[in-house]
Amino acid sequence: MSLPTFDELPAFKNYPGCAWNVWPENDELGTVNLLTEDVVKRAAQEEIRTGKSFSLNWPIQFPNDPMFSRKTPEVTPLTKVPGLLTVRDDVLHINTQSGTQWDGLKHFGIVEHGVYYKGIPGDSLPLGRHAIPDPLNIDPKFSKLGIQNWAKHGICGRGVLLDLVRFYTEGGKELPYDPFTSHAIGVADLEACAKKQGVEFRQGDILILRVGFIQKFTTTTNELRAGLGAKEDHCAGIDNTDDMKRFLWNNHFAAVASDQPALERWPPSEGTHHIHQTLLGLWGMPIGEFFDVEDLSAYCKETGRYTFYFSSWPLAIIGGVASPPNAAAQF
Repeated sequence: MSLPTFDELPAFKNYPGCAWNVWPENDELGTVNLLTEDVVKRAAQEEIRTGKSFSLNWPIQFPNDPMFSRKTPEVTPLTKVPGLLTVRDDVLHINTQSGTQWDGLKHFGIVEHGVYYKGIPGDSLPLGRHAIPDPLNIDPKFSKLGIQNWAKHGICGRGVLLDLVRFYTEGGKELPYDPFTSHAIGVADLEACAKKQGVEFRQGDILILRVGFIQKFTTTTNELRAGLGAKEDHCAGIDNTDDMKRFLWNNHFAAVASDQPALERWPPSEGTHHIHQTLLGLWGMPIGEFFDVEDLSAYCKETGRYTFYFSSWPLAIIGGVASPPNAAAQF
């Protein structure tokens, strides 16, 4: 697929790099369009060799004290028949972004201009609970930009892990930042990590970053874990410069994810725009967060393979803002 470079894309008002005209007029897939049948087939043929698989999903219950003031996940087992303990159901109450997640196209638009992907006005998309009794008669305003579109298509192709934690700490060095604090990771380090791992990107790759949040979370104290949900939100992540946007767009990734609670450095640098606005609002690129890549990282190190077949089938939530990814890596 022939695509323009970042600098060839038009601007949307004061935001450079708008890809709305790259995709069809009524598109609701964004960069998932890059995951064509040929791309998926090639990834499966080249990457699935051993049958080894890794889940990339943190259990729904983690973190118990979510960041960004989100609801604590609740998982309640119930007996289906009163008094009968061998027939049960589960009832879940979760914010779909409290743990491992894809941010969908209704999560973050161009805030100062009040629009989402493709210029859809924020006030045109209803809020609140809506009954959908008839699957053949769904209000298009409610379903517009919903994550059910990615769920129907699937987010499947070649995954690439950039293990920044291992890159920074090779030779016994200390990680040069705290994953729980604000720290920007730039393009130069992403490219150097890829080179060190022997990875060459290709169009349609799903880029996954190991920055260190889940590693630290699993090895720290309960007191520190519990404090994360109450403190002001800070975390390490990619920077939000135009150079980072060029890197992500010009490599034509279909999606990007990390093990951090926010893909980008949080909070962003003062006086800059959240890169969420560009990725979701201008490109339609899925943003993954809280991906658990610890076992995947160890296997990549053991085998020297940092590419794999990646599959993700989000929940088919009509009009959904986000979803657990149901993601896996296969070798």
